Amino acid sequence: MTRFRGTYSVMVTAYDDAGTFDAARMARFTDWQVREGIHGLIPLGSTGEFLSLSPAEREAVARCVVDTVAGRVPVLLGAGAESTEAVIENCRMAEAVGADGVMIIPPFYSTPTEEELYRHYARISEATVLPIMLYNNPATANVDLTPQVVARLSTLRGVDYIKESTMDVTRVRDILDLCGDRMTVFGGIMGFESFVNGAEGWVAVGSNILPRDCARLFSLTADAQDYDAARALYARILPVIRLVGGHRYVSASKAALEIMGLPTGAPRSPRLPLPEAEMPELRQALAAVGLLEGAEA
Repeated sequence: MTRFRGTYSVMVTAYDDAGTFDAARMARFTDWQVREGIHGLIPLGSTGEFLSLSPAEREAVARCVVDTVAGRVPVLLGAGAESTEAVIENCRMAEAVGADGVMIIPPFYSTPTEEELYRHYARISEATVLPIMLYNNPATANVDLTPQVVARLSTLRGVDYIKESTMDVTRVRDILDLCGDRMTVFGGIMGFESFVNGAEGWVAVGSNILPRDCARLFSLTADAQDYDAARALYARILPVIRLVGGHRYVSASKAALEIMGLPTGAPRSPRLPLPEAEMPELRQALAAVGLLEGAEA
């Protein structure tokens, strides 16, 4: 079984100008990501607006990405849902389309206790053969998978990865200390900083726009341990990473791709497109990293 490692793009979902899922645009974007050197792809995450898609649309997105990738890089599907049964159904869909794994955020409304979380993930572990990446994002899930909780979950079969998406990179250290080789940590918000603390991957929003540079940042830090070169690269791309942070992670990513010649449509309601007043700052950031000439066709 493939070990997941490197920079993985948590992908936007491509729509046409009317807001309908556009498989042709999604396939083009997916193929561009792979040809640019991304290490892996994760459709149907928060950046992919998974809560705004119907079950049929989620399966269409999943099949499009898996079929387009055709085994060139690992594909994990976002499979989170509010009920355990719905997550299990999402995992079965992931198996059916040929995904390599699933990323699962905790139930995000019911605020489960530690025991409820354990039983939730235990049932999922028993129901799927796919590797499971936990997704800790307390800002959106209203649940914090603390290092101590992660250590307990890491004893479950297949729960081998976590996207640690807080601003506290000491979490990486503590998870590794408590879990040892049972858990591979991917940074979420903090990529470079997480690598330095022992993370072996990054689930990145910015790599929707900068797949080559974000993948290289991981390789320079985690593989080559060339920290001077890594810091220089990080400083160069940080303005773009900041622009796709916070609430505009979907709208700014889609606006940037439109400018680059890889249109993926506007976000779905209730999200709004990036305000026109913020476009000059986005263009300036893209120009600084050489992305205004358009993406490779």
